[in-house]
Amino acid sequence: MSFTGFPAAALDFYDDLEMDNSKTFWTANKHIYEESVRAPMVALLAGLEEEFGPAKIFRPYRDVRFAKDKTPYKTAQGAFVALGPSTGYYVQVAAPGVRVGAGFYEAPADRLARLRTAIDDDRRGNELAKLLADLQAEGWTLGGDKLKTTPRGYDATHPRIDLLRHKSMTLGKSYGFEPIIHTPALLDEIRNDWRATAPFLDWVTANA
Repeated sequence: MSFTGFPAAALDFYDDLEMDNSKTFWTANKHIYEESVRAPMVALLAGLEEEFGPAKIFRPYRDVRFAKDKTPYKTAQGAFVALGPSTGYYVQVAAPGVRVGAGFYEAPADRLARLRTAIDDDRRGNELAKLLADLQAEGWTLGGDKLKTTPRGYDATHPRIDLLRHKSMTLGKSYGFEPIIHTPALLDEIRNDWRATAPFLDWVTANA
């Protein structure tokens, strides 16, 4: 099956799910999820696999065992291509449309220490700062969890203190409701955007 775009029914499905996140709604509309959400996502990822590798498609069910929010279903369908521990490419479809991303979403203490050492280093740190600045100039948004304080061992006046505060680091870009998300052309758009973030991911994997 070749990718033909995400139909409007995919966005409508999640719009309705946000209003009625119940087993009753899911059971009655599961066929829409399978046909309009999951099947196009599988086709999209198949078209990207040769260049970027196999993806994990996330389960639609939430783990509510320790959550205050007991709604049973996720309100987005995401998928992740791993290049390293918690590091790689991301894509999702939800009520607000289609979104792509890249980066690392968590890091244990030893890995985070190595990344901060690299950010502290003038050559490697300035290389990362330039990569991120260039991508932000192209419409990417820098995100991730950050410390509110200065990391231990670093000075608050460090020229890259904002990057040093990151505990995770992601770049995101939204296509929203743009007509392209309903067409086969979305595949090439995502391919080009993931390619654009490849140097950033290469830096992360080389320095972590």
